[in-house]
Amino acid sequence: MRNIAPQITRQRLVVEGFFTIPVQKKEIIDFFKGITKELKLRTYGKPTIHATGNKGKSINQGFDAFVPLIDSGIALYVWGNAQFFSTVIYTCKRFNVKKAVNFTKRFFKAKKIVYKQF
Repeated sequence: MRNIAPQITRQRLVVEGFFTIPVQKKEIIDFFKGITKELKLRTYGKPTIHATGNKGKSINQGFDAFVPLIDSGIALYVWGNAQFFSTVIYTCKRFNVKKAVNFTKRFFKAKKIVYKQF
C-alpha cells in the first residue's frame, strides 16, 4: 500500500489467535488496560463493548469492542464459540510489536497466534 500521508505517523498491527481462557466483558476490559499499559499508550475514554446477543450465526457469537487512544485506537473481536480473537492496534505513535504480540499471547493463553504489521 502506498503511503499517501507520510507526514502522519501510523502503525498498525493485527494479531489473531485461539484463546484458552473464558472471555467476557471483564476480560476485554482487562485486556485493554493491560495492552495499553504494556505499550505505554494512553486512553481517553472507556471501552465500548457490544455482545452479539445470539443474533446471526452460531459461529459468530461473541463481542466487538473498541477503546479510544489519544493516539488512535484498539479494536478487539471475539468469537466465543470458536474461541478465536482478532485485535487491531492502530496508532499514530510507534510501539514495540514484539511486546504487543507477546502480551496478547500471554493474556489470552493463546495456543496458536499469527500477526502482521503494516
